[in-house]
This record gives sequence, C-alpha cells and structure tokens, in this order.
Amino acid sequence: MEGLRASVAGLDALFLEDAGLEGAAPDVDVLERKSEVRLQRLAVWARLEAQIAAGKALDAAEFAEFQEAMTPPEATGSERAFVEMSTTAEVAGVLTLSSGAADALIGGSRKICAMPLVWGALATGSMSWRHAVIVADEADCLAPDGTEALVAHFFDPGAPHRARGSAPGDLVPSQFRRKVRSWRERSYPDSVQERHSRRVADRRMEYRPDADGMAWINLHLPGDTACAIWNKTTAIARGLQGPDETRTLSQLRPDVAAALLLGAHTGTADPARSDDGQEPGNTAGSHGTGTHGTGTHGTGIQGTDPYAVDLSKIPAPRADVLVTVPLFTLMGTTDEPADLDGYGPIPAAMARQLVANGTSSFYRVLVDPRNGAPLEIGRTSYRLTEAMKRWIRMRDGHCTFPGCTNPSTDNDTDHLTAWHHHGTTGVSNLAQLCPRHHRLKHNSGWTPTPATTTEPPGWTSPAGRHYPAQHPDPQPPHWPPGLLTGQTALPGGTPGGSVLPSAGTPGGSALLSGGTPSGSALPSSRSDGMTGTPADDTELSPLEAVLTEILVA
Repeated sequence: MEGLRASVAGLDALFLEDAGLEGAAPDVDVLERKSEVRLQRLAVWARLEAQIAAGKALDAAEFAEFQEAMTPPEATGSERAFVEMSTTAEVAGVLTLSSGAADALIGGSRKICAMPLVWGALATGSMSWRHAVIVADEADCLAPDGTEALVAHFFDPGAPHRARGSAPGDLVPSQFRRKVRSWRERSYPDSVQERHSRRVADRRMEYRPDADGMAWINLHLPGDTACAIWNKTTAIARGLQGPDETRTLSQLRPDVAAALLLGAHTGTADPARSDDGQEPGNTAGSHGTGTHGTGTHGTGIQGTDPYAVDLSKIPAPRADVLVTVPLFTLMGTTDEPADLDGYGPIPAAMARQLVANGTSSFYRVLVDPRNGAPLEIGRTSYRLTEAMKRWIRMRDGHCTFPGCTNPSTDNDTDHLTAWHHHGTTGVSNLAQLCPRHHRLKHNSGWTPTPATTTEPPGWTSPAGRHYPAQHPDPQPPHWPPGLLTGQTALPGGTPGGSVLPSAGTPGGSALLSGGTPSGSALPSSRSDGMTGTPADDTELSPLEAVLTEILVA
C-alpha cells in the first residue's frame, strides 16, 4: 500500500504540473514539457499496473489457500475437486473472467507468491505481471532448489553469479523469456534432451478458418526444422523483391510457402531434392546469408494472379544455419545446449546432428575459454567480411533497438559512428539494426551509445531517456568433470593421454594434432582477423592455451 500511495501521489503531482503549464512563463516550451509529462505519467501508470497486479495475485493466492484450509481433512478427492471448481468460479465472477482465465490467474498467482523475490519485484513496480508469469512458467519444470537458483540468478542482488546486463523489467517479455530459458537450459542441461524428446512426439499441423475468406496453417516442428523453413522462405521471398514487385516481404513469404507446398516448378533437375541440392529432410543448410537473387527482381510474378510464384525464375538461394556449439558439447563430453540463431537454445544432440550433416553451414566463433565472450576482430576497410557479420549476429542476437526482437537474418550491420565521421569498422563500432530502425536512426534523434566486444550498444531517445543494451548475456562454457583450468597436462594419466579426441568428431576434423599441450600443430590465427589472443593480459594455463588453439582452428 505504501508503494501504491507513492505512485498515486506521483501521478497527482504530474497532473497538477500539467494543469499549471497553461499559465507558464513565455520562455517555457509548453509543448515540450507537456510531452515529457506524458512520458513520466506513462512510466507511473506502468508501475501502478504492476503494483495492482501484485495485490491481485496475493489476494487470489490467499483466497485459494483459505478455501483449501476450510475444507475438512476427511474430504474425498471429488469433494476437494468441487472446492477447487467453486474457488475458480468465485474468482471468475468477481473479476468477470472465464473459468479458464481465472484458473490460470490463481495458478500463476500461487507460483509467483511462492517466490518472494519475484513477487517483491512485481510489488515495487520494477517489472510487469507478464515478466512474473514468465518466471513461474520457466521454473515450473525445475525442482525446488533449481527454482531457487533461477530466482536468485535474476533477482537476488547478492547472488554470486547474478545475471548481467539489463534488469528483468528493462527487457520486453519475449526477450526476458528467452534469457530465462537460456539460463535454465544451460544450468540444467540434463532435462533439455528429455523435454525435447517428449515434445517431438507432439509435432503437428493445424488448420484454422479465419474471417473474410482467410485461414491459418500452423506447423509445430522441431526448432531447427522450423528455423530452416522460415529462413529459406525468407531468402526466396527476398529474391522476388524488385521495382516491379508490389508485394511486401510479409506477403511474399506465404506466397512462396504455398508455391513450395503445392508443388510449383522449382527449376531443379531432381524434384526429390531441395533448391540447395540437399535431401528434403536435411535442414542444415537453410539460413539466409545475403544471396537473395540479384538481377532478377520482379520476374517471379506470373500473369495477373497475385499469389503466383514461379520459383524457376529465382536463383536458388543458399542459406546457412548459424549455430553456436560449445566446444565440449561438440566433442560429446558435456551436454550443454547450443544456440540456434533466430531460435535460441537447442539440445546438444540436435546441435551435433546439425554439424555432422552440414559442416559447411556451421560457423564457429572464437570465444575466450574462461568466460565465453567473443574476442575482438577488426578491419581497416569500410566493407565487412562475412566473418565479421556473423560475429555481430552472434553478439547481438537480434536488432539492438530498444524492444525490437527482429531476428539477425533480417537485419543490417550498421556503423554506430558513421564511416564518414571517422567511425571504424570493428565490432565495437558495429551493431545490428532491422531495416525499419536503421532508417529511424538516420532520420531522427535516436542515437546509439558505444558498443564493446561483448555487449551491443544502448540507445538514447530524442527525449533524453537512456535504454541500456539488451545483450544475450553469454555465460562461461561448461567444463567436463575433472577437467580443471590451471592443469599443467591434459588428463588421461600422462601428458599424451588426452581425453580430447583427435579424429571422428562431429565435424570430421582433427582437434588435436600433438601428444602434449605444447605439441599442437594447430594455427594460432586466421586470415579473417580472428586471432587466438586472450581478451586480457591474463596468462593462459597450458590447457586453456590448447583450447584457444582448438577454437581458432
């Protein structure tokens, strides 16, 4: 109630200030101040909504608990079920909700109130009800100690390894959910493959009629397959765009998908194979990399049919799935989840399969083996190499503009400080922007703050508000049991008895070519500017040095 009173008092002061601006002095910019007051009031309204949600959650949870407490101990299971139904009906009637919505509210409220730090953040208005529900949902599959660790990681300021970057309330809910899910699946990898195996059995295709002669087709598929379908469809749709094409990218995607599903001519010699020469079941090579059909814009339109797509008129685009696999996961010594660009965490087994089936589509990013952070690369020219573009995609994950979740394959790589203003071409001066926000940056007062090698830029609005960087929060890689940093020799009994395989790995390449850490014949640098130099001046142990050499290779 103290928080609610403070919020209401703040609103009252802002309304009074707004009313007093009618007779303001001539030197006061009334419109500018009125605009600022509206933004301040919106912030207070949002805080007030969260505080009200916390109060509703507490009352709903306690009402359900009281109803259970009043149920006689000797009540049968059916009698308790009726008490629960009655409780839900009461809440639904008071809040004018359906029974299903009331049941979800009570269930979510009880979970949130059982996590004091989460409920406290909601009660202070530092995050929304949707953020609190995300925590409850993502912690639902964890044991009590796992739930406690998850909550501490994101909400306990004294936690030893608290989440870096933006606070939960500073992230839009979809970004926060991905961040929570990534941490959960990296911290409890044993359950990732089990959950995925269960969910694969639920794959399905759904048809739902809609109004005005329209309908929905939904595919529920494994993440790598769905991501490959989406990006290949996008790549083909981009190849159709041009001066004579009136359809937007959003309209072209379903037209292309319909043409592919309904058997339109693809221009390939073998109809049993896909446009990129792979078997239909192979999803490893299907993420757009920029070869989207130059020189044939508009030729995919057939006659006057607005939905027609002649795929034989479009150069078959090659799209690559960008997947980041931790070294030890790739080798099979840990089951730490990998990250699929445009999707998020995927099980280790799925990542190994992607790499084994299409090494040409797998791009390794050099990271510091001590903290998982990518190392700096740079160029003296304006043009970016493909390696630099992929690096920025891995660091940013999506458009860096506040609240935007546009995936990396649809974004531009932009110089934060323009090239003609002496900006350099290096990862610290580059960031991803979707086309819409790229145009906004160059035609408004929105300005980026400097980026770093591990964090994308923040943003400052025309009103002077700062929005911090919303980066993917990389975590240090998992090390196999018994493999400790600082060892002077690889485990296995003797320096030559390495447990790291030298051949037969999912990538098909030899990871170690020497019998001792110092005997590795792997190169220490690459022609694309990615080097094996540590991120700081700390001396690497022999084992860490070998791992760095492996990542370089």
